[in-house]
Amino acid sequence: MDASWTDRWNDRYSKNEFAYGEQPNNYLKEQLEKLSVGSILFPAEGEGRNAVFAAKMGWNVSAFDISIEGKNKALRLAEANQVSIDYQVGELQTLNFQAAQFDVIALIYAHFPAKIKSSIHQTLDKYLRKGGIIIFEAFSKNHLDYIAKNEKVGGPKELAMLFSIEEIQADFKNYEIIELVETVIELNEGVFHNGQGSVIRFVGRKIKI
Repeated sequence: MDASWTDRWNDRYSKNEFAYGEQPNNYLKEQLEKLSVGSILFPAEGEGRNAVFAAKMGWNVSAFDISIEGKNKALRLAEANQVSIDYQVGELQTLNFQAAQFDVIALIYAHFPAKIKSSIHQTLDKYLRKGGIIIFEAFSKNHLDYIAKNEKVGGPKELAMLFSIEEIQADFKNYEIIELVETVIELNEGVFHNGQGSVIRFVGRKIKI
């Protein structure tokens, strides 16, 4: 990722308000409440709303993002909620995660640049133990129609950064699909996710190394 990508997110997260709010994503909350606590990784975690929620539930939480401003906000949010999270800043290939380290990986609106998004998914797969769970929610390719009607719903405007069911199936071939759907939801998350949007939701269990 080039410096402009990092600068964009540092600018967004440097404001006083939380860009996507302080409350957890609804789908993440719903799925985590079904699971026994363990170790969980949040890629592209931004200001920490989901990581802090998981820590409050008793999870051993790791997170990363390219934005130091996101980390600073996340650590302040964790302190306010009297929990601790391990939050690293950098691109995935520079970080020190271990093979089969995590019980769950939660990809919540983790929209990486199009040319690397599949390779990041494949790298993250190595860090999930056999039997571990992926929880995923992000905007679908049909979401561009919703941005055209209402820019306040947010999301990438580049088609290749958005997701399809077929892409998720290809990136996570070694998973039992618990749920994989494209659906329209109403978002109310902070400043930048407001209104109807089209998303892909995926929960999968890793069945092969």
